[in-house]
Amino acid sequence: MPLALRETTSSVPASRLEALRSRHSKIEAELDQESRNLSASDLYLRQLKKQKLTLKEEIEGIASATG
Repeated sequence: MPLALRETTSSVPASRLEALRSRHSKIEAELDQESRNLSASDLYLRQLKKQKLTLKEEIEGIASATG
């Protein structure tokens, strides 16, 4: 990993990582609730899933970079 990228990712505060995890959990709960709602929009469910995946990828990237 390039030094500049390593410095950037390793300097991410733990509070940022916790905030991402918290947001991921909230989206997961909302997705669970909305998926049980028969009138839920497919578009809205796809948006939630995409947000959740994006957060997961960011969390994993930070976690793997910080060791």
